[in-house]
Amino acid sequence: MVEGIRDTAINEGYHNLSHHGKSEDKLTQFKALDLAHMRLLGGLYKDLKAVREGEQSLLDHTMVLYGSNFGDSNQHVCFNMPILFAGGGFKHGQHLVFDTLQNYPLPNLLLSMLQRMGIEQDKFATSTGTMRGLEMT
Repeated sequence: MVEGIRDTAINEGYHNLSHHGKSEDKLTQFKALDLAHMRLLGGLYKDLKAVREGEQSLLDHTMVLYGSNFGDSNQHVCFNMPILFAGGGFKHGQHLVFDTLQNYPLPNLLLSMLQRMGIEQDKFATSTGTMRGLEMT
């Protein structure tokens, strides 16, 4: 069992919990599952960073994108989505926040990732350019 879940009885599936309707019981279960996911993701980052590839780590050579397709899953709101991005030779250790009313397109991050992989594109889906604030190390 994943740490963080053992203290909480999970009696519904993740999708149903994501439509919690602000029920305290569902929110408690949803939070426990999300915390468990974050611990697993942290373990992945740690494991990738521990593997050396020459002067760098495997994490430096790997891009890990984790997030949600909803900013608010309870209401199926698909903007202002929480996204975590690590590795790939980008400068990390920062929290980038964008205007919640003038939404910054997620495809800008995806375009930056494509370019980092050597795919010469200047546009991807609804991108308006590469991602601001995301720089190479």
